[in-house]
Amino acid sequence: MGWLWAIIVGFVLGLLAKAIIPGKQHSPLWLTTIFGILGAIVGNSIARAFGVESTRGIDWSRHAFQIVAAVIIVYVGDMLYMATLGKRKQRT
Repeated sequence: MGWLWAIIVGFVLGLLAKAIIPGKQHSPLWLTTIFGILGAIVGNSIARAFGVESTRGIDWSRHAFQIVAAVIIVYVGDMLYMATLGKRKQRT
């Protein structure tokens, strides 16, 4: 059940990150979901480092770290995806 939640959270975080980033992103949905999962993992690690991994009620600070990490990872990941896609098109 943990993997299912990771995929759902990654999907939502990836879509939120795509909505926040200005312009069009070209990475496919499956890759955006993986970027979102990575954002959740990195965000949780940063929250743990700041000592706000788990608080009473809704963990707003942890979620903020997750979304910031997801935005950065989706942005960089999409740039890398487009760079590799461009190189593939040049070869053909």
